[in-house]
Amino acid sequence: MAMRRRKLEIFTMSFLDAITAGFGAVVLLYMIMSATQGVEQFRRSDALAAESNRLEEEVLQGYKNLVLLRNTLEKTNNDSVRASGRIERIMTELERSRLEVSRYSGDSLARREHINKLKADIRSLEEGTRRLEGGTSEKGPEGEQLRAFRGTGDRKYITGIKVNGQRVLILVDSSASMLDETLVNILRMRNLPDVQKMLAPKWQRAVMTADWLSTQIPPQSNFQMYTFNTQPRPLVAGTDGEWLSGSDPRSLTEAIAALKRTVPQNGTSLVNAYNVVKRLNPQPDQIILITDGLPTQGPEAPLRKAVDADQRLKLFNQARGALPPKVPVSIILLPMEGDLPAPSSFWRLARETGGVFMMPAKDWP
Repeated sequence: MAMRRRKLEIFTMSFLDAITAGFGAVVLLYMIMSATQGVEQFRRSDALAAESNRLEEEVLQGYKNLVLLRNTLEKTNNDSVRASGRIERIMTELERSRLEVSRYSGDSLARREHINKLKADIRSLEEGTRRLEGGTSEKGPEGEQLRAFRGTGDRKYITGIKVNGQRVLILVDSSASMLDETLVNILRMRNLPDVQKMLAPKWQRAVMTADWLSTQIPPQSNFQMYTFNTQPRPLVAGTDGEWLSGSDPRSLTEAIAALKRTVPQNGTSLVNAYNVVKRLNPQPDQIILITDGLPTQGPEAPLRKAVDADQRLKLFNQARGALPPKVPVSIILLPMEGDLPAPSSFWRLARETGGVFMMPAKDWP
């Protein structure tokens, strides 16, 4: 009996298992590679995101710095514009002052002769006073001053100012013009420290003049001393509108000490200074004014900083109305370049009120 032949199978189970296992390995390898690439991609993404955030922060910081630079540039430009404006105003003021000086330098010969005649009259009066003092045979009365004053100048020529009122009001100009005799130096000294302003030679002359006047106040009289620029201020604090006793050396010393601490500054308002009279009751019977020129403003500050000579003379005449009638006003006028109408104006005021007008020499007191 012939045996049946076994049927030959090409794909056996072992072969299929091998194929399947190989395919599975390929799939597993692909999955592992895909996962590895995904992780790497995530890492790259995080790095890019971090770099992007860093760049955004740098951009924001750059914007902030740009804004600060723009603000600084705008402030610098504004400061430059303001500085240019101030320079132009100062140059305009200097030019106007030069024009005023040129205008008054060309005054008529008649006015100059009139001033020379006044100077000659003053010299004649001084000479007469010296002759009278030299020819007297009687000894004068003993002094009654509570305070002493020692100066280096010859004060005989200023004895014409007699402090003999029952109520004496002394007004001391403390405006910026009291720093020097020339406009150029005044503009320069306005920017100096306060200590140097108080030591200015012209201001020291005003302080020493007021100091000398304080030694002449009779003990039986009352006095009050104010300093003024745009507004008046009593030198003894807390005594506005009050009279002080001439027999009180403490009040006299305190007033002069406060004057020595005063810093010359701002403009000059004579009308506000004269209005002090309205605060005092009773009114003074003698006023002594220490100043150096015509006022630069009225009761309020002017709209324009520059005030020409005609306007200053108008302000002087307007302030005259604030003075009480029949009260003598004596003036001690310190020098000021370019203010030529001042001497004649103050001389007329002293003459009309019965006071005395003086322009002391540099070595006084």
